[in-house]
Amino acid sequence: MGKYLVTKRVNGEFQFSLKAGNGQAILASEGYTTKAACENGIESVRKNAQDDSRFDRKESSNGKHYFNLKAGNNQIIGNSEMYESVAARENGIESVKKNAPDAVIEDQTA
Repeated sequence: MGKYLVTKRVNGEFQFSLKAGNGQAILASEGYTTKAACENGIESVRKNAQDDSRFDRKESSNGKHYFNLKAGNNQIIGNSEMYESVAARENGIESVKKNAPDAVIEDQTA
């Protein structure tokens, strides 16, 4: 089962990463000024990850593939790592879709 790992950055902002059952990070958030805002971001991922149109598939200038997950207001709520191929990126998207709805939250900020 996947999990959301909530951590605090050096600058005091909160962030989360969604990890697959094997522990691999599959989605990382932006920084949030409050823990409540970070938790809202997690809920947004749970909701939006089921809609394929919310995944913005991209290619970087060095030819690597990645994706952003966007909310209904077009705000980016998470981004992926870089993948070597389109197929690997699609596997990452499928992993987010599978893990996001039921992943537990592990708060490492306390």
